[in-house]
Amino acid sequence: MKLRLRRGILSLIIILSIITQTGCAVKRKTEKVSPRNAMKQVGHFGKPDFKDSLDKFPLLEAIKRNYDYLGRLPPERIISYGKREYTVAQVIESFQLFEKILTEAKDEAELKRLVAENFDIFESIGYDRQKNVLFTGYYEPIMKGSLRKSSVYKYPVYSLPDDLIKVDLGKFYPDLAGRSIVARIGKKEITPYPSREDICGGGALMGKGLELVWLEDKLDLFFLHIQGSGIVETDKGEIINLNYAGSNGRSYRSIGRLLISNGDVPKEEMSMKAIKEFLTAHPEKMDEVLHYNESYVFFRQVEKGPIGSIGVPLIPRRSIATDTKMFPKGGLAYIETEIPDTDKDGNIKSWVPFSAFVIDQDTGGAIKGPGRVDIFLGSGDEAGHTAGSMNRNGRLYYLIKKDSDKK
Repeated sequence: MKLRLRRGILSLIIILSIITQTGCAVKRKTEKVSPRNAMKQVGHFGKPDFKDSLDKFPLLEAIKRNYDYLGRLPPERIISYGKREYTVAQVIESFQLFEKILTEAKDEAELKRLVAENFDIFESIGYDRQKNVLFTGYYEPIMKGSLRKSSVYKYPVYSLPDDLIKVDLGKFYPDLAGRSIVARIGKKEITPYPSREDICGGGALMGKGLELVWLEDKLDLFFLHIQGSGIVETDKGEIINLNYAGSNGRSYRSIGRLLISNGDVPKEEMSMKAIKEFLTAHPEKMDEVLHYNESYVFFRQVEKGPIGSIGVPLIPRRSIATDTKMFPKGGLAYIETEIPDTDKDGNIKSWVPFSAFVIDQDTGGAIKGPGRVDIFLGSGDEAGHTAGSMNRNGRLYYLIKKDSDKK
């Protein structure tokens, strides 16, 4: 294996050398917004109301779990808030102060005053540089499955393959810093990892002993990949918690956008419910549509989930996912948007104003740039209905304790 890996890395280096020297093998993408410009400090008159729609105790639990993440980091490590830099120790101090204010403030007015007096506020520039941020939702589905394949349970959930590697390109060429590829180790070369179609339609991973559990519904498997975590209730009564372990490195492509562009589902009616209804009514199109998204996700079994990208369990409506290149992982944030109120069938009854203090604890393949936030909304069908319809603009702020040394 080591010899094959060395040969594979050698072939990769040769390829990268050609790319770097000729400049024509790969078209490089440049970020339109740099992390330094992703958010800007808010002045005295631009601060939000800090009105929290939720009970404070789940927020205190989220903060407690967040200390576990921050405590694993070197205290002197730098975390960027736009153009400003703070240490991990300062971020921890910020949470400690906020926790004190949250528990001791007599009412909402005092909470708002104390937060405004003690914290610097940074606001995302949004997807349009006009501070508009698109909020979507995700959840933890509960599905039926089995530990054994059968005529009923025939769609496998795979664990992370041994031949999958992630290569940091910046280690080979400085101008590729921050970029990486996911690849497969072959006998004499490294190749792109198989796509969703290769795996689901071509059986690229069959017979390798990677199956964690088998599901009864192909759409359940697909949306498990989208959500990144799930709970499986087996036919023998076991409960299996699944969490994201890695992906095949292929680009995420939205099947919702595909259905809109094909005229299959009107844009104003697009939701997870609409996607499921269309594909259930048109099974002949299912594979073609699902395989459009080449990204494929691998899972691991955990005792309790879901677990965010920073390694702590998520709290419904208190944990958010953002682009970790743009915003501080483990940072304290405040959001303003609307959340759908849905009936038992997932139909939207109304949109309800929603504002809350949250913590940046996760990320996602489709969550890119300064104008995207995914809110974790919980587990089960009710959370799924809300998440599947969630698609609303709003505002995103980050809070950090004022530092007298900062100018």
